Amino acid sequence: MKCTFAHLRLLKVGRVAIITRGRYAGKKVVIIQPQDTGNKSHPYPHALVAGIERYPSQITRRMSKARQTKRSKVKPFIKVINYNHLMPTRYTLELEGLKGVVTADTFKEVSQREDAKKTVKKALEERYTSGKNRWFFTPLSMFPLGWNLYLDGTNGYF
Repeated sequence: MKCTFAHLRLLKVGRVAIITRGRYAGKKVVIIQPQDTGNKSHPYPHALVAGIERYPSQITRRMSKARQTKRSKVKPFIKVINYNHLMPTRYTLELEGLKGVVTADTFKEVSQREDAKKTVKKALEERYTSGKNRWFFTPLSMFPLGWNLYLDGTNGYF
């Protein structure tokens, strides 16, 4: 899918997108800083994004508080991604604190990148525990209705 003008209008700050290519394909990200024209280091339309590498595990009320906090951990990543590799969704995510933290200069030094990741992790975990944007914190499902519906042979899929 080539990047079109209509596509550019959708990729604004706070928009949730799905990565379609590469190591993080299928992962959800939030756009922090879009670059429609590109720059010297990346001469193509791209965006600075923060996403979830490892989603939080499912928790139930029967679990202890310690286990619930352990299973609520989020492993984030920050990356510069070409617009052609992003699929925008209808969802948005307001992360006010990240705008100044993740910039193009963040990627130049490893220590800055690690600090930015820690800040992103804190913001995302705070958002997760508050119960907002529930869809963002669930992994994409290949079989949304469950495996047994597709594997029983009645639908002709397998």
